[in-house]
Amino acid sequence: MNTGRSNTIGVIVGDIENPHFGLALRGMADVARTAGYHLLLSNSDEKLQAEQDAVRVMLEKRVDGIIVAPCCSEHRHNSHLTQVLEEGRALKLFDRAVTDLDVEAICCEFTEVAAEATSQLLEAGHRRIAYITSMALATDYSTPGDFGLTPVAQRVGGMMQAFSAAGVEFDPTMVKVNALDEVEIARIVAELWQRPQPPTALVASDSVVAMWLLREVTQRGLRIPADLSFVMYDNFPWSEIVTPPLTVVAQPVYEMGREAARRLIAEIRGEAVGPMPRFDARLMIRQSVAAPASLISGK
Repeated sequence: MNTGRSNTIGVIVGDIENPHFGLALRGMADVARTAGYHLLLSNSDEKLQAEQDAVRVMLEKRVDGIIVAPCCSEHRHNSHLTQVLEEGRALKLFDRAVTDLDVEAICCEFTEVAAEATSQLLEAGHRRIAYITSMALATDYSTPGDFGLTPVAQRVGGMMQAFSAAGVEFDPTMVKVNALDEVEIARIVAELWQRPQPPTALVASDSVVAMWLLREVTQRGLRIPADLSFVMYDNFPWSEIVTPPLTVVAQPVYEMGREAARRLIAEIRGEAVGPMPRFDARLMIRQSVAAPASLISGK
């Protein structure tokens, strides 16, 4: 019987090479395969035009539905997503939401855990805590609103809550954006360490940013945690076997990927799916956080 379906689901993510998205894709693929669907993958490189082109191609390929990790959360930049709905295809957002778009977004909650991780650093004596993210902005960071409806906005908001609760002034210039590759990260680290008072703790927005940051600080002869404390978002096996094991914020990425595919397929089939579960990240304390060297030495 011809159902008019292709049994194909389109998936568009920012960076297929990023293990975060790789794990999510595994979850999506496991659910899709069991349900008799194939995935058509595309990489946006966090560029709006590439995402728009990918949506156009997927609609031309007659996919039954699309899962997108949108690179922009502003509704005015997402007419291509509205087109998906207008053409009667199922649509789910992954990892990020879009303003004024009535579509389910499968996201993790970060505000509380970001405040918890920041509090750990503040309690250890850190005040100059830098957060480095690959998220692209046209200008330097100013407020969490710059990041739209994204995990980064929640994380920075949680950091600010922790600073406020501790009665410590938050320095927005310690939030560094556009850490898109090793060249940009080298530039960011150089800029931070040109300051009269460089950071005593770094927070990496994902495992790829973390690896490049670790290389840069190691080349500067900095030891973790003796000279610099380090926290990473995402929890992958290497973070536990490096020396020292890294304190991380673990996210249920695989489970989120499964849920995104499950809900999309249910929508395609017209089946009830139930309420959206809450996905919470959790702080895993290891050995990469210590008191600042200046505090230990009394300087």
